[in-house]
Amino acid sequence: MRYRETREKLADYRRQIAELRQKMREAQSSAEPEEIEDYEFATLEGPVRLSRLFGDKKYLFMIHNMGTSCPSCTLWADGFNGIYDHLANRGAFVVSSPDPPEVQRAFANDRGWRFRMVSHRGTTFAADMGYRSENGSWRPGISVFRREDDRIVRVSDTGFDIGDDFCPLWHIFDLLPERAGTWRPQFKYQ
Repeated sequence: MRYRETREKLADYRRQIAELRQKMREAQSSAEPEEIEDYEFATLEGPVRLSRLFGDKKYLFMIHNMGTSCPSCTLWADGFNGIYDHLANRGAFVVSSPDPPEVQRAFANDRGWRFRMVSHRGTTFAADMGYRSENGSWRPGISVFRREDDRIVRVSDTGFDIGDDFCPLWHIFDLLPERAGTWRPQFKYQ
């Protein structure tokens, strides 16, 4: 297919995606919030409750990260680091992983991450939120919580996967004729 024809076809697909996204936003807005407990997490400063992670914000973006063993989770977190100020202006932003706080801090420092991290190790948080599989492996994603007086409710969540909308790198690679091909994220590149 000629370049201009392909370009027009792709523009039409992008319009369809935009329309579908609007439908998704409308469905998300009508979802009934799910009340959750005030989980306790480990940090280098000591235990902290979920309710305290909101700070002075109404909303909390909680990233479900698989930890230092996952290059894809690292790729997502690297991207969130770049938009952190924008996210933190709208709601509190925290990354949760099963790694101990000392490991989290060392890894975050090495990556230059600016956001807060908490460890859910030894809790049922990830499983209760749907981010632990039946075989015990972790799943990546995001939950958005809202504080309502003395209650915490989850207003939305979604999983992460290679090629998703939460990492623009994949969409940029889609502009290459072979797309990402066999490329996969790494902790460091030579």
